[in-house]
Parts: sequence; structure tokens; C-alpha cells
Amino acid sequence: MAPERRRRPYPTARQGLREAERCEPTPQTLSPSYRLAFADQEFLLQEDMRPVRLQLELQKTETLLRQHGVLSTVVVFGSARIPDPETAQRRLAIWEALAREHPDSPRHREQVEIQRRLAGKACWYEVARRFGSLVSSLDETTEGERYVIMTGGGGGIMEAANRGASDAGAESIGLNIVLPQEQQPNGWITPALCFQFHYFALRKMHFLIRARALAIFPGGFGTLDELFDALTLAQCGKIDPLPILLFGAGYWKRVLDLDFLVEEGTIAAADRDLVRYVETAEEGVEAIRAFYREPPAEPAAGS
Repeated sequence: MAPERRRRPYPTARQGLREAERCEPTPQTLSPSYRLAFADQEFLLQEDMRPVRLQLELQKTETLLRQHGVLSTVVVFGSARIPDPETAQRRLAIWEALAREHPDSPRHREQVEIQRRLAGKACWYEVARRFGSLVSSLDETTEGERYVIMTGGGGGIMEAANRGASDAGAESIGLNIVLPQEQQPNGWITPALCFQFHYFALRKMHFLIRARALAIFPGGFGTLDELFDALTLAQCGKIDPLPILLFGAGYWKRVLDLDFLVEEGTIAAADRDLVRYVETAEEGVEAIRAFYREPPAEPAAGS
């Protein structure tokens, strides 16, 4: 016999919260133990609740990306310290003026050199912006999915890629992270797709879950962290093959000497093929298109 249907639906958690807030204040109802568990921030922030917080941080972003129909992303990594060319020249001029005022200051001379180097890399801001625009304008994938730009949500190269998507009239995603120094989301991220993480591990998962390509621009520790994570997972077959594009061979071949690692026997010669060096936005986009037109062959049995 079929169970009898309820005449009224079960109350939602939101309804339960409203009803709980209407409780008459007494010593019992004011006790922290009486709070609804899901509304008790003090309880959720306890050490023992870390597994629940990890699950929430994974699920919130997953749910909202699905609600927005985001299935395929092109992830752009790169330094937050590489500004647009105009900003780079302005900062350089400021430090040059300070150095002239303090000719005996090693710190000012050092900053002038740093700003000159960053100004020399400002071209990558424009390349990342162009890349974000071109990717956002690509035709749908073979599965009928659109490519959506995803970044770490900060300034510099990340801002440029989100800005390029905006230039194309497209949505883009930013995955920010809580840092000791405040990280403000850049203003080009689609607000409904701007997320904040506490756990680096969960943020990394979301970078790769939907990734159809990774575009790695010159960067520092954070960029290297994401690059090595992706290379390790690709090498071990933990993620499907995908284009890993290193923008700027001159930079990356100094930072990452793959030939040396092969010579030392710490990686296989074939591991060098996990990455491809590109110089322009157009070259990067064509590398993505070519990869999915002609997907890499499956490795031979026993190889």
C-alpha cells in the first residue's frame, strides 16, 4: 500500500530558522547549546568541524556554477604583480623620481630595477586580456558547452583575463582566497561568479574540475604552485589530458628547466610534452582548438 502523502510539505531550514528566532528569550533559549546547528557559527568554526567546512566550501561553488550552466572553463594563472602598461609606467616613474631624491638609498635603486622588470612584463597583461576575449568568443565545444574564463580573482594577469572576457560581453569566474593581506576581487569578474575560499585545496579542485585548458602566464609562487599541481596530476593520469600553455618561453625556460629534469632522470622525456610554449593570445587559442580537433593518442599498452 502506497504511503499517504503529507498534506503540507516539511518545513524548510529557512522556516525553522525564522521560528527559532521567535523563541522567547530565557536562560535556556539564550544558551549557545540551543542554537540550531547550521546557524551556529561558533560551532561550525570549531576544530572538529573542519570536514564539514571543507564539504561546504566544495559544494557552494559547485552548486552555483551548475546553476549558471558553467561546464567548461579555461583557467588563467599569472602574477598579480604584473599591471597594465599604463600603471607599470606610472609606478616606474614614481620610483625613478624617489631614487633621484634619495641617490644613496639601495632600497630605492632596487625598486627602480624591479619596476623596470615589471614594466617589461606588462605586455603580458595585454596578451592575457586578448586571450580572455578570444576564449570567451570561441564557438561551443564538441559537447555544446561554452568556454568560460576562470582566474584566481586577483589583480594583474588575473584581472586582465577577466577583463578580456568582459570585453567580449561574456561571464567570467574569479576564485579568490583569504590571505593575511586583503585580496580584493578585481572589478571585471561576473559578481554572481565571484567566490571566496579559505582552503587552498578546495580552490585548486575547482580550478581543475571543469578545466579544458590551462593558460599559465609569468608569475611567482602561487602560479608555480598551480602549475606543478596540474603537471603532477596530468603526469599521474589523475586528470584528463588538456592543453597546459606556458605563455612566454623566455621566462618559463629559465624558471622551469625540463631538459635538466630529463637529464637527471627525475622525469621522463615524454613529460616535456605536457606543456606547450606560446607567445600570443591567438597562438594560445589555436593550441586549444587544435588539441580538441585532434586529441592526443592513448598511450600504448604497457608503456
